Amino acid sequence: MNWNFVNYNCEERVGFITLNRPEKRNALNAQFVSELKESFTHAEKDTDCKVIVLKAKGDAFCAGADLDYLQKLQSNSYDENLADSTHLMELFKQIYTLPKLVIAQIQGHAIAGGCGLASVCDLAIASTESKFGYSEVKIGFIPSIVSVFLIKQIGVAKSKELLLTGKIVSAEQAQAFGLINKVSTKEKLEITVMDIAQSLVKTTSADSIALTKQLINGVSDKSISEGFKWAAEMNAKARETNDCKKGIAAFLNKEKLSW
Repeated sequence: MNWNFVNYNCEERVGFITLNRPEKRNALNAQFVSELKESFTHAEKDTDCKVIVLKAKGDAFCAGADLDYLQKLQSNSYDENLADSTHLMELFKQIYTLPKLVIAQIQGHAIAGGCGLASVCDLAIASTESKFGYSEVKIGFIPSIVSVFLIKQIGVAKSKELLLTGKIVSAEQAQAFGLINKVSTKEKLEITVMDIAQSLVKTTSADSIALTKQLINGVSDKSISEGFKWAAEMNAKARETNDCKKGIAAFLNKEKLSW
């Protein structure tokens, strides 16, 4: 785990992935994206980790793409640029489909790709000082990859308002849009996130979390009839897991569950 821009540690079954490029407001470049992909793979395989928290050092959560890096890419061919954008897409998809639950702990601004990074997490908790927005249209760029996730999350109308205007919104406004789940004071942010993570660690089944994420992602891509069929198949699959057998037995025997 010799990474330059990412730190990882696990505490009380919570794995912390920390963006560690504060001097650049945690702006993303190819190496940063590679290290994040590796860190999420590591957290997924870490048997001591049940819930993942994505957080950052410095005043900003993530300022999006490193513009110096993007400028250098302008001399690339289409195929080279496609490979680079696919690299970022793979990170977003990895987080979105990861079997473990991912919480974004947002202590500062999450702009453009940084807002996208927060959007693909399962839960997002932000400090009152945080700002959110997809500012790509203001610099002649487009918020392409995140649009796939954002439209599913908050709908077309709200996505248009954010993506087409490039407006920057407060944490409270971001919660109203459906971008984040909860707002906390900066002083209580870490405690709030850890309390939520520990509640999930102690009260939820890891098998159920993984299958429920798979269920949600699958249903959202299907018609109503296909969705019902998919849901029935997932229901049958869930009944075969050890966690389901354990949970039902504990309930019937009036035993306290320990996940």
